[in-house]
Amino acid sequence: MSGHSKWSSIKHKKAATDKKRGQLFSKLSRAIMVAVREGGPNPADNVALQAAIAKARSFSMPKENVERAIERAAGAGDGAAYETVVYEGYGGGGAALIIEALTDNRNRTAANVRAAFNKAAGSLGQSGSVAYLFDRLGVIVIDAVTDEESLLLVAADAGADDVAGDDDVWQVTCAPAVLAQVRTALEEAAFAVEAAEIRMVPKSLVEVDIETARTLLRLVDALEEDDDVQEVYFNFEVPEELLSE
Repeated sequence: MSGHSKWSSIKHKKAATDKKRGQLFSKLSRAIMVAVREGGPNPADNVALQAAIAKARSFSMPKENVERAIERAAGAGDGAAYETVVYEGYGGGGAALIIEALTDNRNRTAANVRAAFNKAAGSLGQSGSVAYLFDRLGVIVIDAVTDEESLLLVAADAGADDVAGDDDVWQVTCAPAVLAQVRTALEEAAFAVEAAEIRMVPKSLVEVDIETARTLLRLVDALEEDDDVQEVYFNFEVPEELLSE
């Protein structure tokens, strides 16, 4: 498995103990509320809500927080009107980045994203300028796999498209529409699901040197610290040296 995939696992472990869990839960709640308002409060009929709930579970967001967000959105208790905005750009070494945000002020969010790119000597591009380098997929990260053959069989039977692993970290990919059923099947088979969400997965990875990678990861961190930014995707390989740190 690539350093990029391992980074996804490390990111979830870091978030579980991070001091900014309040900000993280606020972002997750916002995503759930937007999904409810756009597709209704029943996860069975709302794929976007299924994905938002799965992501919240991946970050150990309490069940009551999830239910509260659904109830607030269904009852229109929060007057803020959020919309989805996607930004695309390039960082050092030709690395491509996609930023997904939920905002009630497009000008504020655009200014913050642009400032982060400028500080990292990157540049924002037009819509579609880097999206073609990614596929939108359901991604499930599994920790401590001891029975690889069983994992492959369960994932395939549940509708997954691919399984890849290295050491103790494994990644199952599938179509977004079957993410919930694949996760359920894996959990019922006693696999330790660490994360499950719909992501923009790079079709190929760009190799960068260690210093460029550090600069790019600082850019990713700066973007993720913004309250409006929900997710940052990138296509550069995270060197093993940085993963070990």
